[in-house]
Amino acid sequence: MDNAFRKIDIDQYDEDVLQESELYEADPRGPAEVLEESKQRQAAVRSSLAKNDIAGALTIILDNAPYGPNVDDAKVITLQTLLTILNTTKSTEITGVIKSLSMDTQDTLMKYLYKGMAMPGWGDISGSVLLGWHEKLTEVAGVGCIVRTMTDRRTV
Repeated sequence: MDNAFRKIDIDQYDEDVLQESELYEADPRGPAEVLEESKQRQAAVRSSLAKNDIAGALTIILDNAPYGPNVDDAKVITLQTLLTILNTTKSTEITGVIKSLSMDTQDTLMKYLYKGMAMPGWGDISGSVLLGWHEKLTEVAGVGCIVRTMTDRRTV
């Protein structure tokens, strides 16, 4: 099949074209600042996990999550830290932890669950954990959480 017909960017001729930068307000922090903050939150999460404060650890990592372009390293650190939290939580504690989170934090958690399932190889390692959390989160937050996650343009 010939893909040569797509060599011209037709959006350059359309004055009403919607740009990626217009979909959401950009993160005002610089990439280096976001990376440093992610590393600090990773250390704070380890401290919370040592105290067995799962809800506190989730709140730390999910509040003010990195989004937007040029912060891929911070996004990976945040996802790895979140997977550590999810893997160390007992299945009997999940519902109580989710209920203690705010609606925005629940939505951000759902974004990370989908991101973890979508990453090649990550779903193989933590697939059952991610699906278990997804099930419990959907029970607590409802289908609206999924809809808000799918329609939000700020990807984590």
